[in-house]
Amino acid sequence: MGGFVEGAPCWADVMLPDVAAGKRFYGELFGWMFGDGPYSRAYREGLAVAALAGKRDGRMPTVWTVYFAAPDIVALTGRVRSSGGQVVSGPLPVRDGTMALAADPEGAVFGLWQGPQGTGFGVQQEPMSFCWTELYSRDKSVVDPFYSAVFRFGVTDLGPDGGDELRVWSPAGTRPGPDSAVGGRILIEDSFPPEMPSHFLVYFRVPDCDLAAATVTRLGGRVHMAPTDTPYGRIAVFSDNQGADFAVLQDYEVEGSAEAAAESDAEATQEFDVLAATDAADASEAANAANAANAANAVRGSGAGGAARRFGTADAVLEVGRPGAVN
Repeated sequence: MGGFVEGAPCWADVMLPDVAAGKRFYGELFGWMFGDGPYSRAYREGLAVAALAGKRDGRMPTVWTVYFAAPDIVALTGRVRSSGGQVVSGPLPVRDGTMALAADPEGAVFGLWQGPQGTGFGVQQEPMSFCWTELYSRDKSVVDPFYSAVFRFGVTDLGPDGGDELRVWSPAGTRPGPDSAVGGRILIEDSFPPEMPSHFLVYFRVPDCDLAAATVTRLGGRVHMAPTDTPYGRIAVFSDNQGADFAVLQDYEVEGSAEAAAESDAEATQEFDVLAATDAADASEAANAANAANAANAVRGSGAGGAARRFGTADAVLEVGRPGAVN
């Protein structure tokens, strides 16, 4: 399917009230160029990196959604249901393939995509492109078996002292570990606000995290976690000028910087506002959003962002020390 193994992130899009405003924001922040239409693909040096989708219904969320590769989307949606998740919409044939939206047992929304070679990300892991995704979850006993059953991930625990506070996922058939990881799960602990739901956060690689933060602020977005050093790079969490949350990662350029950051930041914490992006636990609201998403998808011929409810801002504390991206 498009050259991506099952369970690998293969696409990301964002639902926005104003696509033109989104093009101005992300065009200046990441240097992206855009196609036309209500589902506008973004390009870096001519290669597809993401898409901006116009909201057709005010009930639909303003949110980034990550899509995982599904060589057999019918089988995968079946595993979602049998493992305790919900298929929010689809599988739906669209212009380039077949898509679906699903929610895990805690309500975190993600996409599934089955398409031919050449669809999905044209580039990733490069500056100004997708590089990582994390699931924020409250109950590992619920979500860990779900993702293992649906995608058959191999897992590696990278929390303190090898604990499972942070778990990274490797596609089936690969040797589990940081070198093969394509995403991960981090626990929402007591330091986070109680109203924060389970959700996915999408990361983009940047050459300068601090410059990205300054640009986001200048363009009318918000910085929820200021640029912070971790053992894996310098990261920050933002929302765009319409409220969609995302994160950025800057790699360390000097050998030894990661080790120095790991030592200096082992106990560090950073206060920031959290705009939780997804909550499909409310079945009636999810169904309403799914109906709107299906109608919008049929019109524009491609995937939609997650069916979810946006919460207001809340203060939280994030423990520093998680991988932003693993090559």
